[in-house]
Amino acid sequence: MLVNFVPKTEISVKENLQWLFILRNLMIGGESLLLLISIDILKIPLHEEPLWLTILAIGSVNLYTWMRLKTDVPVTEMEIFSQLVIDVLAIAALLYLTGGATNPFTWIFLLPVILTAVVLPHAYTWYMVILTTTLYTFLIPYHASLTTVEPHLMHMDMANMSSAMHKTQDQEFFNFHIFGMWFGFVCSAGLVAFFAVELSNTIKAGERTLADAREKALQDERIIALGTLAASAAHDMGTPLGTMAIIAHELKDDYCSEEHTDLHEKMHIMQDQINRCKQALSVMSATAGELRAESGHITVLTDYLDEVLSQWRSQQPGVKLNLQINPKAPLSESIIAELTLTHSLINILNNAAEVTPMDKGIDFIINPCTVDGFIGIRIRDYGPGMPDELLDKIGKTPINDSNQGLGVGLFLTYSTITRLGGSIDISNAPTGGACIDIILPLTTPT
Repeated sequence: MLVNFVPKTEISVKENLQWLFILRNLMIGGESLLLLISIDILKIPLHEEPLWLTILAIGSVNLYTWMRLKTDVPVTEMEIFSQLVIDVLAIAALLYLTGGATNPFTWIFLLPVILTAVVLPHAYTWYMVILTTTLYTFLIPYHASLTTVEPHLMHMDMANMSSAMHKTQDQEFFNFHIFGMWFGFVCSAGLVAFFAVELSNTIKAGERTLADAREKALQDERIIALGTLAASAAHDMGTPLGTMAIIAHELKDDYCSEEHTDLHEKMHIMQDQINRCKQALSVMSATAGELRAESGHITVLTDYLDEVLSQWRSQQPGVKLNLQINPKAPLSESIIAELTLTHSLINILNNAAEVTPMDKGIDFIINPCTVDGFIGIRIRDYGPGMPDELLDKIGKTPINDSNQGLGVGLFLTYSTITRLGGSIDISNAPTGGACIDIILPLTTPT
C-alpha cells in the first residue's frame, strides 16, 4: 500500500490556515450582524457603503483561502502571517469608518495578536504587536466622525442646543458604549475560553503522544533483549539438537524395523520434533530487524491464510478447527506474507489448542473490517479464559505464567502485529473461553 508521506510540520501549518479560515468566517458573520444591528435597530447613521465593501473584501480574501486549502502546495508561516496582516488592516479600516479609537470594539485588535502568539514563532508575535499598536495609535486622531454617537462638545455653534438634546445625545453615546463593552466582554471571554481549551487539548495530546512513544521505546528495548537472548539460546542449543539427531538416526539403524516397530515409530516422531526445533532455531537466529519488503512477499490473502493453517495443522494434527468465512470478507485482496506474522498467528493457534477440549476445537473466523484496507480475524478457544488481572498486561510486557500460556510468545506476537500496522484485542467470551480479535492491513500489488 503506497502512502504519500507528508511531514508533520506541513500538516500542522496547513491546519493553522484552516483554523484561520474558520475564524475569519466567524469574524465576517459577527461584523455583518453588528452592522445590521447598528443601522436597523440602534438607528446609528454609519458609512454603509465603505463598510460593506470592506466586509466584501475580507470575504474575497477568505474565498482565496478556501481555494488555497484545496491545493497540495505547502503552507508557509510567512503566508499565515501575511493573511493575519490583511485581517489587521481590514479591522483598522472598519474601525476607521466607525469612530476609530472611540469605538468600543477596538479590543478586536487583540485577536490577531493572540492568534499569532499561538500558531507562529515568537518573532512574528512582536511584529504583530508593533503593527496593531501603530494602527491603534493612528486611529486616535484620524477616524471618520460619528456625530450622533459622540459626546457633545461645548462649542460656540452649539450654544443654541437645548439641554434636553444634550441629555439625549449623551444617553445614546452611553448606551452605545455599554453595549459595546458588554459585547466585547462576551467575545473576549469566549475567545479566551476557546483558546485555553484548545491549548489544553493540544498539551494533553502531546503528553499522550510522548507517553506512547516512551512506552513503545520501552517495549522495543524488551524485544531487543528477548531477541538477543533468543539468538544466544539458538546458538547454544544447536549443538545438542544436532547430537540428538545423530543418535536418533543411529538408533533407527541399530534396531531392525520389523522387530522393533514401536521403537521405530517413536524414533520417527522424535526426529520430526528435532527437525521442528532446528527449524525454529534457524528462524530465531536469522538476521533481526529486516524491513517488511525484505522479510516477506505480497500474496493473495486466501493463499496466505491457507499456508498459515497448513503449517499449524502439521504441528497440531489432532486439534479440530472450525473455519468460518464471512462472504463479504475481501479474500481476493493481497497481504504481505511476513515470516514473523506467520509465526505470530501460529503461536496464537497453539496457545488456543493447549486449553481447548478436543471435542470443541478452535474457531477461526474471517470477517470484513469496518475500515477499508484491513481484514479482521477472530480466534476463539473454549478453555477457561484469561484471568481478569492479566487482561490489561497482555501484550505490554512478558507475563511469567506458563500455566496460562502467556509467556514471551504472546508478547512478541502483540508487538509484531502492531509493528505491521495492525491491532490485536484480547477478551473473554461471555459463554467461556478467550477471544483474540486481530486486524491486519491489506496491500495493493505494485
